[in-house]
Amino acid sequence: MSPDPVVDETLRRLTPQVIGALARRHTDFGAVEDATQEALLAAAVQWREHGVPQSPRGWLVRVADRRLTDMMRSDSSRRRREENVAAAATSGRMFEPAADEESAGDHDDALALLFLCCHPDLPAASQVALTLRAVGGLTTAEIAAAFLVPESTMAQRISRAKRRLRDSGARFQVPAERRLHDRLPAVLQVLYLVFNEGYTSTVGADLQRPDLTAEAIRLTRDLYARLPVDGEVAGLLALMLLTEARHAARTDAQGRLVPLTEQDRSLWDQPLISEGCRLVAAALSRSRTGPGPYQLQAAIAAVHAEARAAEHTDWPQILLLYQLLERIWPTPMVMLNGAVALAMVRGPGAGLSRLDTLQDTEPLRGHHRLHAVRAHLLEAEGNHAAAREAYVRAARLTTSSPEQEYLHAQADRLS
Repeated sequence: MSPDPVVDETLRRLTPQVIGALARRHTDFGAVEDATQEALLAAAVQWREHGVPQSPRGWLVRVADRRLTDMMRSDSSRRRREENVAAAATSGRMFEPAADEESAGDHDDALALLFLCCHPDLPAASQVALTLRAVGGLTTAEIAAAFLVPESTMAQRISRAKRRLRDSGARFQVPAERRLHDRLPAVLQVLYLVFNEGYTSTVGADLQRPDLTAEAIRLTRDLYARLPVDGEVAGLLALMLLTEARHAARTDAQGRLVPLTEQDRSLWDQPLISEGCRLVAAALSRSRTGPGPYQLQAAIAAVHAEARAAEHTDWPQILLLYQLLERIWPTPMVMLNGAVALAMVRGPGAGLSRLDTLQDTEPLRGHHRLHAVRAHLLEAEGNHAAAREAYVRAARLTTSSPEQEYLHAQADRLS
């Protein structure tokens, strides 16, 4: 079945809306999600042949709802009704939505769906996987590739998560404010990871997934509208906006990766930068207990955004911010980025010494970015042979085609 970008994008965009419409009426999230996936599969076949219907959301809701009804009946009745539904779908008849189905609740549905996927009974990895599936519209295969696990493993993880939600009696709703704050750290982390997967895809031919970054920003805006004084919500939204502002400059006309230092900054989205800077400045000014990790990352992004050229970047300030960030959020990637800032302030030798202390840290040990940074610093130090070897090793480790192409180009340049 040949891909159809219009159909694929429509289905991905409508997935959370369809799940939300069904979840308002049915309590079994696992069954709702399964029925939605079957409706998506039917649409992928039908719409490629007959075109996208006038009301694609209504079509999906009706087909999924009928499938869900069938699933709740006996096996023999279900099998007979499935044949009827399939016959109706393939005959070209389009299901039109009820008057209140087309737009009712869409604004809150995606947010409620996000909180459901981030239920505290689920492990963090399952929260992210379920969010990418239900909210981001990714297939199980795409999620498995992002997590670097077999598709069967990811399918089992998602199935277990859905069963756990059913057994816990989780409800499809945005929690009351007193409970909302308890779930907030998990929700922010998932939004952060979804945005990162969209901004730099871990697999595939495209460097970026604009659909994922747009959905992450939209959901974070919804969350910020509910919690406008929460510094970390504002910080995460600012971080996303300041990062997304560089979107147009990150690849050239051929889709090849352009590193930050070589980007045409006239292509950066100035309204997004202005909004992001205002958000993080306001959040930092309100902070009474000190900035959180998202506020600090947004502050670092703001320093980059405010530099008119790469050579004007205030690296001492960035290094200070990374040192503060490492104290409260010492993740491997934060420490790796801190090593880059250290090298920019004190020289490549200092950065390489810092990398030596990180090379056995999981998951950096087998991560391509550790070797890419090492290659960059070795080149800056003048050790071109070692730099070329590190570039080649980094290229072997990444599963992103644009990153592979860029790293091989750097290695070839040093040959």
